[in-house]
Amino acid sequence: MKSFPHCPVMTEEVLYWLNPKPGGLYVDCTLGAGGHSRSILEKTNGQAKILGIDWDEEALRIAKEKLNDYKHQIVLIRENFKNLPQILKEEKIEKVDGILYDLGVSSMQLDAPERGFSFRYTAPLDMRMDTGQKLTAAHLVNQLSKKELENIFLNLGEERWARRVAEFIIQERKNHPLETTRDLVETIRKAIPAKVRQKRKIHFATKIFQALRIKVNAELENLRSGLEASFNLLQRGGRICVISYHSLEDRIVKEEFKRRKGKEICILTKKVIKPSFQEIKTNPRARSAKLRAAERI
Repeated sequence: MKSFPHCPVMTEEVLYWLNPKPGGLYVDCTLGAGGHSRSILEKTNGQAKILGIDWDEEALRIAKEKLNDYKHQIVLIRENFKNLPQILKEEKIEKVDGILYDLGVSSMQLDAPERGFSFRYTAPLDMRMDTGQKLTAAHLVNQLSKKELENIFLNLGEERWARRVAEFIIQERKNHPLETTRDLVETIRKAIPAKVRQKRKIHFATKIFQALRIKVNAELENLRSGLEASFNLLQRGGRICVISYHSLEDRIVKEEFKRRKGKEICILTKKVIKPSFQEIKTNPRARSAKLRAAERI
């Protein structure tokens, strides 16, 4: 399958809505390979400052290398953005001018077979963004009950065949543990009828893999915690931009913005912003991206 470059999603839209200025301090909560941070620094002629956060050690290594020419303008921290207040406190920062979230799994994580994020490769069933944590996708599929698995697939993957997939996993693991992505893909293939698989626009394993990844990394809980803290850390006039990739994330962002509308923030994006047709053509992984932005008042 064709591999796509690690290009940041909706860069022009991020720069427009975040509106970075020289002298400003911006937090990139999901640094990844550093693409968005680089665009902010280029937009401000290298005169902004960036606090780049990521809990993926490999991502930080790559970002450090790619942002080396701006090394005096950026501080890189290996942490979870749910701990944003503590991170800023340790850096002796009270307020910032902008906060950016680009949620989900990055292209470089998907394209690293050994990480186990993708059903395209045979690899250990891992899916940890922080490789230091103990919980893996293999642990979930081999240890949880049928009901627990069904709830994960239904609530986090919105998979209609959640119960049947859970049943097949329970049966399969009686014979042998599901240790690789291939083990899981083949089990899902058996569980979801061929007619259903053939009609789907996306790969039949997509929703199950998404659900497990979200659970392993506590992504929704982390997003709620991060957002909760973000607004109080913005200067007046400071902006927050959030790019999400599925309805569960977007719903959390939308509801959090709505809850604070008029009291703490002004919502800048009256409707969700989506990538252009040209960007999707160039980078198909951008197709599900949704951007929302707000300003502290």
